[in-house]
Formats: sequence, structure tokens, C-alpha cells
Amino acid sequence: MDRHEPTPALEQRLVFRQWLAGRDFAVGDPIATQMANFTYLIGDAVTKQAVLVDPCYAVGELVDRATKEGFTVEGALATHYHQDHVGGDLFGHHLQGVRELLTRCPCKVHVQKPEAPWVKRVTGCSDSDLALHDSGDVVKVGEIPIQLIHTPGHTPGSQCFLVQNRLVAGDTLFLQGCGRTDLPGGDPRQLWLSLSQKLAKVPDDAILFPGHLYDPRPSASMGETRRTNFVFKPKTEAEWLRMFGG
Repeated sequence: MDRHEPTPALEQRLVFRQWLAGRDFAVGDPIATQMANFTYLIGDAVTKQAVLVDPCYAVGELVDRATKEGFTVEGALATHYHQDHVGGDLFGHHLQGVRELLTRCPCKVHVQKPEAPWVKRVTGCSDSDLALHDSGDVVKVGEIPIQLIHTPGHTPGSQCFLVQNRLVAGDTLFLQGCGRTDLPGGDPRQLWLSLSQKLAKVPDDAILFPGHLYDPRPSASMGETRRTNFVFKPKTEAEWLRMFGG
């Protein structure tokens, strides 16, 4: 992974929003409130182009928030296929997600190649709705580059996004804990490799933005997370698997 170094010029152009389901949008939705998902907007303040990361629950509200700030939503970035991130049927409830976004904003949903069949199955999206990627690919929003990092383990095609020293990690890594590996497509060994190798290349001063509010803090530096998150305590794969292998 060749990290894109943050630059002052791009930092001035970057618009980065973190919105909490049940508080900032989908207010009153009991599932959104319980799940405490984050959706992110990444935009270019000059071109007024933006993408949404994991749009779910009240998709129209998310688009309206972007529009109110003058942005046109031109894509969605999906961290992984679970319904609370991309929409679909969850415990008998239909959650809005990327499919509803496409009816409002014709665009592509950017996913890692191994995640494509899972996203299609859950959301009903077609091949033509998806943009398939490999690890290290870059999606540009205006002039803002977003690096896609394939971090399997929670799901086969889980991915994180690195933009101007901000790591949007989905359910791969939280401020405390990490994604489960006992759901369909989960793999504890792959998650160990993602945390210990793929994300090891993300610097300590990068800021981690997780997929859920599972900590009183909405974000923290990677250095602090590595010091305090118990998932970084194991120093070998064998030790990790004893603790988290199920």
C-alpha cells in the first residue's frame, strides 16, 4: 500500500462529515438508534462533488444534508455488505441503503471485488450498479484522492478508506474492539492479517473514524488506538486466534 501523503492544499479543499444514525439523521428510528452507525460524507469544497460512505436508514435525509451544503452526491463507498451499512432486510425490517441512493442519485457503489456478490445479494443491486476495486485503488472526489484498503476478516471484501490522514474503517476496527468474525464470510485469521499487516502501514498520527459509536469518543488517533485497544495486545497469529478465533 503506497500511502497518499496529506497535503495542505487538499486539506483546505476536503470536506469531511461524520453523521451518527439516530442522532444526526434517522432520528426516532429505533434500529438506527440501537445500531449507532456512522455515515460519512467526503467532498471537495471547490468542485462540490461528494461521496457517501455506508449510506443507510434515512437515505433521503443524507442526500438532503449534502445538498444543503451545496454538494452533488456522485458515488457511494461501501465498507462491507452488512445491512446496517448498505441496506437490506435485517431481522424482518427493511433498511434503506445504497439501492435507494441510486434512485435518488444515479452513481456507482464502490466495493472490493470479493464483496460484490454479497452486496448484490443483500441489496438487490446489479453488476452495473457496482464499481469493483482491488486493494490500493484510488477513487477521486473532485481532486480529493481516497485510497481503498482491502481489509478482509469481518467480511471477505471489507475495506477501509484513507483520505488526508483519516482512516474510515467501517467494522474492521473500532476504537475499542474490532469486527466480529462469526458471521457469514468472517475469517479470524484474515482479520488478524488485516490489523497486523494492512493497517500497520497507516501512521500513528492518522485519525481513526469507525463504523459505529462503540466508545464515548467518535474518533481517535491510530497511535492511541494501538496503545489502548485490546485487539492489539496479541503479538502473534497464534495468540490472536486463541483470543479471537472463536
